Amino acid sequence: MRIAIIDTSSTRAAIISDGLREAGLLDVVLIDPAGPLAAQIEAARPEVVLINLENPSRDQLEDCFAMSRALDRPIAMFVDQSDAESTGAAIDAGVSAYVVDGLSKQRIKPVIDLAVRRFQAFSRLQRELNEAKSALAERATVDRAKAILMKRREIDEPAAYALLRGQAMRTNRRIVEIAEAIVTAEALMGDVP
Repeated sequence: MRIAIIDTSSTRAAIISDGLREAGLLDVVLIDPAGPLAAQIEAARPEVVLINLENPSRDQLEDCFAMSRALDRPIAMFVDQSDAESTGAAIDAGVSAYVVDGLSKQRIKPVIDLAVRRFQAFSRLQRELNEAKSALAERATVDRAKAILMKRREIDEPAAYALLRGQAMRTNRRIVEIAEAIVTAEALMGDVP
């Protein structure tokens, strides 16, 4: 597992690197916090990003949060001091593990493991949410197409669905594709309110 370390202190970065190596994580990349973070992280291609900030300013936190929103990787953040607003902002930005006043060699590996697992769980939930939203949107389109067919052909709902299904089978397309075509055609005809 490749881990990118972002730290404003080279001494702390060395402690983190040592802790990772002692835990058997040898593929470590140090990122210069003064340089363009996103470009360096893209070039390093890490699987996990570890950020350590001693006393983060609001600007530093905003930069890190903007970066974490753009990355699709687990991020573990260590800070020496924090407040409820900063903690909430970190979680909202997608930081997988936010540890206050807890940087020690022994804790680095478990925190990274936690960040990876939380990231995976969050990603799975996000995928499931997107799939559910997509299924609901498709269902609404099919229902709309059925309503159009029912009105135009003066048929009941099972007959309208049978028409959609039959056309989908004949054309080797999904029912939702046929439904989208019907809804689009109806919109073009100007009959949709």
